[in-house]
Amino acid sequence: MYRNTVLIICMFCLLGSCKKEKEIQAAIANQSVALKVLRFDKEFAAATPDNLSNIKSKYPYFFPSQYTDSIWIAKIQDSLQIELRQAVDSAFYDFKEEQEEITMLFKHIVYYFPSYTIPTVITLTTEVDYENRIILTDSLLLIGLDNYLGQDHRFYKGIDRYISKGLDKQYLESDIVSALSKKVISFPGDRSFLAQMVYYGKELYLKDLLIPWQSDGQKIGYDTDQLSWAQVNEEQIWRYFVERELLYSTDPKLGPRFLDPAPFSKFRLELDNESPGKLGRYIGWQIVRAFMEKTELPVEQLWNLPAETIFKQANYKPKK
Repeated sequence: MYRNTVLIICMFCLLGSCKKEKEIQAAIANQSVALKVLRFDKEFAAATPDNLSNIKSKYPYFFPSQYTDSIWIAKIQDSLQIELRQAVDSAFYDFKEEQEEITMLFKHIVYYFPSYTIPTVITLTTEVDYENRIILTDSLLLIGLDNYLGQDHRFYKGIDRYISKGLDKQYLESDIVSALSKKVISFPGDRSFLAQMVYYGKELYLKDLLIPWQSDGQKIGYDTDQLSWAQVNEEQIWRYFVERELLYSTDPKLGPRFLDPAPFSKFRLELDNESPGKLGRYIGWQIVRAFMEKTELPVEQLWNLPAETIFKQANYKPKK
């Protein structure tokens, strides 16, 4: 009798959860988002000395006054720049699919952040400036399309493999959310390893909310094998952090070892070369997920909540 009652209660909870999720998705789909996309990369490629002034007046922020027109004309005519623009044009000729996904992303953003103002999206080439592939201001979202040509593209020769793996269009929306997260989530004043893990965990949880159609691998930048490694070894990773008393350590070397993008994490063990980088972020993500599953806290309160509060209430127990 008791067992049947528990099953019925669980069923109603599950149905209630599904109903709530459907209501949220319906509300998101009904958000009104008019996304304006400007293809500066195409306009600049088609520019001539005669109409350059028109483009400069339309995009003044791309043309610093200290540079003469001869600089821009030379760039338009440069053979390497032409090749770069042709590669971008081949990969993103109409930008239709990407625009649909970015529009859906902004529908989610407006749902969770109702006062957010949708920026104008401008696509451009950056000479493969992958560290600034996405720039988000209050009114503009700049996307360097030459940073999303695929990990094996010849323009990425000489770039470390762990970096070039992320230079693919499948990570475009994830990179946009990473840029947004810097405006939503304040970097902790607490310098502990735990606080930094939870900070990145919040960023990844924001991706859970805003790009739910993407895989966990796309959100954190792991391929299938790397994500599988993190999932299979989650309990061992957590035990390593706890047994070596790293959680409250302020050692600055822990960032490069476990938080920063890297070819692998640095446990200083034989398994290092098998591991993906950023495993501290992965664990922080699981802590934040556990916290949100166990509490009914409105999500808008999560972003400024102290890491210690999240950690204690999460009662995080890694999968064995």
